[in-house]
Amino acid sequence: MSINFMGMLMAAVLAGAPLLFGVLGEILTEKSGNLNLGVEGMMFMGGVAGLAGSFYYEQSAADPSAVVSALLAMGCAFLCAAFGAFIYSVLTITLRANQNVTGLALTIFGTGFGNFFGEAIGNSTASHYMAVGDVTKAVFNSGIPVLRDLPVVGQLLFSYNFMVYLALAVAGVMAWFFSRTRAGLNLHAVGESPATADAAGINVTRYKYLSTCLGGGICGLGGLYVVMNSASGVGGVWVYNCMNGKGWIAVALVIFATWSPARALLGSLVFGALSIMRFYVPLGIPAQIYDIFPYIATVMVLIAVSLRKKRENQPPESLGLAYFREER
Repeated sequence: MSINFMGMLMAAVLAGAPLLFGVLGEILTEKSGNLNLGVEGMMFMGGVAGLAGSFYYEQSAADPSAVVSALLAMGCAFLCAAFGAFIYSVLTITLRANQNVTGLALTIFGTGFGNFFGEAIGNSTASHYMAVGDVTKAVFNSGIPVLRDLPVVGQLLFSYNFMVYLALAVAGVMAWFFSRTRAGLNLHAVGESPATADAAGINVTRYKYLSTCLGGGICGLGGLYVVMNSASGVGGVWVYNCMNGKGWIAVALVIFATWSPARALLGSLVFGALSIMRFYVPLGIPAQIYDIFPYIATVMVLIAVSLRKKRENQPPESLGLAYFREER
């Protein structure tokens, strides 16, 4: 049995990129003590909003620019998903609703929102589906010019679409933010003990709102990646239920990464490899067995983290708990 390791590695990077966006967004959210299980819903909202923004721009512009179309898609995806996270924030931070229930409601709402508007916009067109032009798709699917043509190294390091490199940049900036900035340390304090942070003069509500909304926007970029790069195999087309559980895998990846952006890179690569393993490692087993590999890996990591009992591998102390300022 011969295995194309180079091809498998490249496919794993591409498959792991949307998961990386999702897990980074959720890590940023959970660092503030908010447990948002609505990642799947926010990815749906970001995906449909980004595609719609690019689609309507191309329809209205006489000579549409591919770069403007791509930037508009990213802006719409980020803002729409951030708005979903803002709704979650109002309910859980201001109104102190149960975070688990609210997150599940956001997933249901976002999934319905994405599928409804994706199908509705598509049905209003002559082709009966919403899709962007070839020029915009090329922006989302091409590697770095010149560098990608280098032998071996070019294919391995520079042949990916720009959103892969954006995800890597977000991970690096987030790791630096958590460990090297005062705001990052304040956010860590808010997630560990909001009462103590409040007593120290940190605006707990502001940090919770900002981290949750920004985290939601990052998740939305993951949804845009799925739509532009991997849905239906060609990208740039709305496909019903295109997220296919990637948001839930991202939530599991937060545990895999133990709330670390650096480890999220490895986790996304591993889960990406597990998700495409059936195409590169034929074991003669049903496809459904391949589908459960990522979840088996999550359970194994969760057990390992629990056994080690290191504080740095544990979630923020106040994760999932509402903060009552008057009771501190």
